[in-house]
Amino acid sequence: MQAQSHTMQLMPALPPTTHLLYLHGFRSSPQSMKARTMAALVAQRFPALHWWCPQLPPSPREAAHLIEAGTRDWPSATMAVIGSSLGGYYATWLAQQRSCRAVLLNPAVEPARDLARYIGEQTAWHDPSERFYFEPHFVDELRALQAGPLREPERLLAVIATGDEVLDWREMQARYAQCRLRLIEGSDHALSDFDQHLAAILTHLGLQS
Repeated sequence: MQAQSHTMQLMPALPPTTHLLYLHGFRSSPQSMKARTMAALVAQRFPALHWWCPQLPPSPREAAHLIEAGTRDWPSATMAVIGSSLGGYYATWLAQQRSCRAVLLNPAVEPARDLARYIGEQTAWHDPSERFYFEPHFVDELRALQAGPLREPERLLAVIATGDEVLDWREMQARYAQCRLRLIEGSDHALSDFDQHLAAILTHLGLQS
């Protein structure tokens, strides 16, 4: 897989990330491949880093409350968030609220539109025995978290795969055109080649070992 990177604006000089939040996607969990990869990397190479990867509730409003409560005391200047798919939508919202760095992995752009067809009972991706109900009003809750025009886009790194089979990479690219952008030729929604992009992610977070 080849990746093309470009930076529309230079990243301001910032201290290394001290607090890192990982937000999983729809029907996903902290057991996702990318979440487990990041958790292991942090434990092995950055043990002093404060790491949090919560299981998000199905309700976007409740998810937002959990994220806000859990990061309320984090320093905005040195906190960062990584979000995958729906988690990327949440991460964009949080980054705008806190003016912090964010890494967006195939981020959902219009989840209120896309998830409307999933209203009803759903199964968890990593444990089909776990079920939850996606309520109709969750669509409105998603719409309420729309971040709007991106402020300080240089603080955001978007990793987008043209081979994403779930989301339209062109829509993602258009949404994050002014951000630091890593466009991957091929790959997939899960970013099965995630390891190949860790160096770029760590650089954006100001983390070098």
